[in-house]
Amino acid sequence: MQQMNQIKNPKPAGEPKVKGPEMNDRDRLNDVLATEKYLTDSLNVAAREASHDQLHHDMITILNETHRSQRSIFNMMFQKGWYALEAEDQQKLSQAFQQFNQYSTQFPYQNNVSQ
Repeated sequence: MQQMNQIKNPKPAGEPKVKGPEMNDRDRLNDVLATEKYLTDSLNVAAREASHDQLHHDMITILNETHRSQRSIFNMMFQKGWYALEAEDQQKLSQAFQQFNQYSTQFPYQNNVSQ
């Protein structure tokens, strides 16, 4: 079995383990993070569809604030050890880079960038 490299901080000592329907701090922050992600998706649509310039500007401002809030929540969860990332193998990263780099040659603007 292949061992995965996880990138995360240790969980705080003495963290209460909740069994049952009660929510703990981690559950609450997971819920808030999911809500912030949903809000950024919805605000992106609203900003894109806004027909009035001031409304568009306001929606972009709110969208940016929501993105910053989402990132702050993610950082807090990561620092507490409640959010882990998987480290990817360097060979797989190189292969993906080469694959998508080849795709970029198909974009029409590539030929015009240096002109």
